[in-house]
Amino acid sequence: MSGFKVFKLSSFLLSIAIASSAFALSLSDLSNRDAASGLKAALETGSLAAVSKLGIEDGFLKNDKVRITLPDMLERAKPLLKITGHGKRLDELEVAMNRAAESAIPMAKPLLLDAVKSMSVADAKRILTGGETSVTDFFREKTTAPLAVKFLPLVKAVTDRSGLATRYNAAMAQVSSLNLVPEQQATVEAYVTQRALDGLFYMIGEEEKAIRRDPIGTGSKIIGKVFGSLN
Repeated sequence: MSGFKVFKLSSFLLSIAIASSAFALSLSDLSNRDAASGLKAALETGSLAAVSKLGIEDGFLKNDKVRITLPDMLERAKPLLKITGHGKRLDELEVAMNRAAESAIPMAKPLLLDAVKSMSVADAKRILTGGETSVTDFFREKTTAPLAVKFLPLVKAVTDRSGLATRYNAAMAQVSSLNLVPEQQATVEAYVTQRALDGLFYMIGEEEKAIRRDPIGTGSKIIGKVFGSLN
């Protein structure tokens, strides 16, 4: 092979090597600033997508993954209640519970964004190297308590319109001292609030998994750069 051809081949291989090193980033190659920026962008993208999908009419009711069914005690009594003519009221209560959750979910947006802003660089590195739902776990840890406080009054305002919810709450108050019912099912509003939170975090988790599978598909360069380094 002539010296010129050898030179061209060497130059070509060198170009490939340079290009490969430019794109084959690992997490350790990223600056703290990039890691934090990419994660925060992903957090905002995933959380806001979850809110937009759930905080609309039928966001819960028509989504089998998060649809809120009746509390266990009512579910078990459903056949008997239907026989005694309460089937329609049960259906109305189930719709009301899902509507309450759909109404409450948009209130999560500012708290989720505040959690993103509060994230430290150390948090970002830890979350990026965690499991496929480590982002969701972060949100759950940071926002569950304040979200429950915000959701509960709105949920109660909606579910209180159902006479069956009022009767359920009265019955639960009578048996609460016997510890026969989990605390989260002691009232309809407490039950719906918890299920709304579960649904929100489930959907954030689904969005997180999608981002991790295809970070480039988000259309964000920084998300693609940071999450692409994990694949």
